[in-house]
Amino acid sequence: MRLNQSFYNQPTRKVASQLLGKFLIRKIGNKKIIGEITEVENYIGPNDLASHASRGRTKRTELMFGQGGFWYIYLIYGMYYCLNIVTEHKNYPAAVLLRAVKPISGLGSKMKTDGPGKLCRAFKIDKSLNGKPAFGKNCQLWIEDRGVKILPRQIKKSTRIGVDYAGKYKDKLWRFYISDKAIE
Repeated sequence: MRLNQSFYNQPTRKVASQLLGKFLIRKIGNKKIIGEITEVENYIGPNDLASHASRGRTKRTELMFGQGGFWYIYLIYGMYYCLNIVTEHKNYPAAVLLRAVKPISGLGSKMKTDGPGKLCRAFKIDKSLNGKPAFGKNCQLWIEDRGVKILPRQIKKSTRIGVDYAGKYKDKLWRFYISDKAIE
């Protein structure tokens, strides 16, 4: 079942933990690429110094201040796209970064999905999907619940990767991953 917009309008940490075990689906023509979400990171509020939104409302971050359920995609290091889903409510900037998926179908055996840039490359995700909804019938990219149950003891928490500059926010345990499927 495709997740609806109300799913994303919940607190970010709740959305993030519930995304583990869900399935990212990318439709390109008649082809579908599918992966089970195994690792995510939270970016929450205007004071989170690791979040783009901490710099205020800009053309780049405007999507983070919008309603939940829309894709926020940006380029890092001039070469890698990162896929985020906006969460919570309008005017409160928050999103979940999808860091890794377990390939299920539609990918070659050598395709890597163990990092946000690799995930986007494998799923052919770029800025053309930025600002598009993750809900509704005509999406090219969405998340489905296929009934996989992830037990609370399977969910591990750690600090986010690459945010040493974020003051006290660098120590937040806002990275969630499935213990037997995660990328360390």
